[in-house]
Amino acid sequence: MTKRDYYDILGVRRGASDKEVKQAYRRLARKYHPDVNPGDKASEGKFKEINEAYEVLSDPERRTKYDRYGKNWRYADQFSQARQGPFKWHFEESTEPLSDDFDLGGFGGLGDIFGSIFQGRRRSTFRTRARTQVERLVEVSLEEAYSGTTRLLETWVEEPCEVCHGAGSLGNAPCYKCRGRGIGQHPRRLEVKIPPGVKDGSRVRVSLNGGDAFAQEIYLVISVKPHRLFERRGDDLYVEVPVSLTDVILGGEVEVPTLKGKVALKIPSETQNGKTFRLSRQGMPRLGQSSAKGHLYAKVKVVLPSGLTQKERELFKKLKELRRDGGGKQS
Repeated sequence: MTKRDYYDILGVRRGASDKEVKQAYRRLARKYHPDVNPGDKASEGKFKEINEAYEVLSDPERRTKYDRYGKNWRYADQFSQARQGPFKWHFEESTEPLSDDFDLGGFGGLGDIFGSIFQGRRRSTFRTRARTQVERLVEVSLEEAYSGTTRLLETWVEEPCEVCHGAGSLGNAPCYKCRGRGIGQHPRRLEVKIPPGVKDGSRVRVSLNGGDAFAQEIYLVISVKPHRLFERRGDDLYVEVPVSLTDVILGGEVEVPTLKGKVALKIPSETQNGKTFRLSRQGMPRLGQSSAKGHLYAKVKVVLPSGLTQKERELFKKLKELRRDGGGKQS
């Protein structure tokens, strides 16, 4: 089985359509087909890789599993049935210059179902120190980004073999359990936390410790789903507030939605359509500083009256005449 990424083999992006996948396969298959390259072992091997990648990416169910679990996609059913077991977390300060990175510290973890957790270089025995890194996309709602939330996740954890205790052998023979590798993989299920204030592109680093030889780093890339009411710009929120014609002319009070409930906003008389009011500290919490918040900007959207009565129409006609005459004599 190939160790290369199937998308790289076909030369397509991860979000490629079925049509793009098929076109890429046909183009490469024509180029590397054994009939076109008789006796060329390299082309033959390449052709097998292309076929394997296409068999997975052209099948919706297999592709979903591959996108979720990477090279371990064949064990997707085992992942979903994994039982909860003991695990250990430790957290580190990142030394890498990553924008919007957030170290969870004592929070716990966060993320989505981890797959392909062991895509880093393979260790020959448990005594070889290596750190496995992987990125996973985590989608959250704006409400979850505001207050923080949790996810129930499943992953594989590498630990010293429970039979040979990492030696890789029993006496002079390879260990029957780990087949001489000295390590074993165990499914783990855990609840992890998403801190308040995350935004699109925020990367949260979680270090999963299975012992010095099995340290694993997971970078969780946050994607915040669009909201039906609010537009987010940094830590600030923007919302349109419907206001009646009488309230913008004479003044009044309206309710403005926020992510923690509604607040009252006074509308001065003769407020123009599109006027924006700032509500301090009603925006998003700042990542890592939940006590600090952005602002909420409420934009007035005048709602014109409909279904006017005859008397109301007459009053508007009178107002029109008064405005046309510059506020002259009233009859």
